Amino acid sequence: MGRVSQAQAEENRRRVVDTASRMLREQGTHVSVADLMKAAGLTHGAFYKQFASKEALVDEATAHAFAELARRHTAGLERYDGRRDAAQQALIDTYLSVEHRDAPADGCPVAALAADVAREGGGREARRVYTEGVADFTRFLATDDQDGIARLCTLFGALVLSRATTGSPLSEEILGAAHAALTQTD
Repeated sequence: MGRVSQAQAEENRRRVVDTASRMLREQGTHVSVADLMKAAGLTHGAFYKQFASKEALVDEATAHAFAELARRHTAGLERYDGRRDAAQQALIDTYLSVEHRDAPADGCPVAALAADVAREGGGREARRVYTEGVADFTRFLATDDQDGIARLCTLFGALVLSRATTGSPLSEEILGAAHAALTQTD
């Protein structure tokens, strides 16, 4: 088989990073390189032509997931003509939905990657990207009356607990209680 063009190599790399971003959110960082490459439709050997190590891919896939999250926030603001309160309400509605609970591969990297990032060493690029992503998310969620950190903790905690209790009535009760807490008006 001949060499792939530079354009094809770049496309392959994008596909691997996108696939890894989804699989890491769904299965965690313990997913194997072989499984990642198979899901991307490439050979295991092709991995080493693109990445120095699995850790390098995890770092890049984490950055990809948070860039996707930032794009969603920007798109929400645009959809609501810059009205942050409306964009935040739409995000809360989506974040605390059964659909988001049941689709971690397409969901929030804050909830999906927290445990894995916590286990990694503090000097890793994934930890830096995760920390910056959390800080950006809290700024997006902040209001005049509510701290973005507390709001993110409520979203995150509810999603993680709801995922852990899926299949029981408690799962949806958790989502509903968090939604009520974040949307109550004085």
